[in-house]
Amino acid sequence: MYVRQLELIDFRSYAQVQVDLEPGATVLVGPNGVGKTNLAEALGYVSTLASHRVSTDQPLVRLGADRAIVRCVIVHDGRELLVELEIVPGKANRVRLGRSQLPRARDLIGALRLVLFAPEDLALVRGDPSERRRYLDELLTARQPRYAGVRADYERVLKQRNALLRTAYLARKVGGTGGRTSDLSTLDVWDAHLARHGAELLAGRLELCAALAPHVAKAYDAVSAGKGEARISYDPRSWSTDDPVPPDGARSVLEERLLAALAQARPGEVDRGVTLVGPHRDDLTLTLGELPARGYASHGESWSFALALRLAAFELLRGEGIEPVLVLDDVFAELDGGRRERLAELVAPASQVLVTCAVEADVPTSLAGERLLITDGEVHRGGG
Repeated sequence: MYVRQLELIDFRSYAQVQVDLEPGATVLVGPNGVGKTNLAEALGYVSTLASHRVSTDQPLVRLGADRAIVRCVIVHDGRELLVELEIVPGKANRVRLGRSQLPRARDLIGALRLVLFAPEDLALVRGDPSERRRYLDELLTARQPRYAGVRADYERVLKQRNALLRTAYLARKVGGTGGRTSDLSTLDVWDAHLARHGAELLAGRLELCAALAPHVAKAYDAVSAGKGEARISYDPRSWSTDDPVPPDGARSVLEERLLAALAQARPGEVDRGVTLVGPHRDDLTLTLGELPARGYASHGESWSFALALRLAAFELLRGEGIEPVLVLDDVFAELDGGRRERLAELVAPASQVLVTCAVEADVPTSLAGERLLITDGEVHRGGG
């Protein structure tokens, strides 16, 4: 799989730009602030329907415009597929796939398999659990697009349950406890829904972690030249760690555990007005040697671990039949010479790898390929 063409209209800094791409390595070179990352971000958005830089769509639309358009031509097994995304902040995105409009934007997921590594990925190691949950869920959905629906169902139920708890909490704060029973009369129903959808999401995450773990260890070993052993494990905070995770991710067992955990947590949830149990509270534990990576890993080790997580995702997806596009956004400048060379050697065989950089010399010569020069709002072909 590779992207043959990318066109942006009123996306970020671009009024309009069209970029023709080829398989193999392409390096996008230009000073900071000219729009290199905007091109990478647009491709990432097509793949995940989310930005790796911001949590809302408003910054994606050029100042003064009311919408942004992203078009790209994807080539897979010799066949071309045209994708068109219309981003209108505050409204549902509209998506056309091969000239046909899709009923839901999330139906686009799976059309472009892409793995993007960017400086923001340092948060996978040093940031909050939400960063690692997002990493897992985006990869889970890339492997099996049906999980986009599972995630949407879970988030919908979680929102409704939180609204119920919050309403009851505020009512008690204002008017005492008289309405407590009636306010929470439907909580058992929402518990059942949350446990069912949560068990489905948990089972997918557990299976993903089991498949991903050996790839993470191998990638870290390659990037760090054997200096340390990296491991990942899923931390289901919904139940005691004394209870082992079902080895086969049995959904019925997971559902029972979630229901039991919800029952146990209910007094605390009622007092705080928020759902305290479920996969939205879980974490992915990263271990380097015998110590947790967060708080103990050096800057270089953290970068290597973050790289290993993305490279592991790439290898996992590639091993399942469709090789993803690999995007490295302003990564080489953050690495020492040894890590640069090892990373270049690892990614060079990819069917398409796109690299952004401010200084061309930061990119090892082993990543030979086309050079595109990026200026304000324009893309020019450079030397090969």
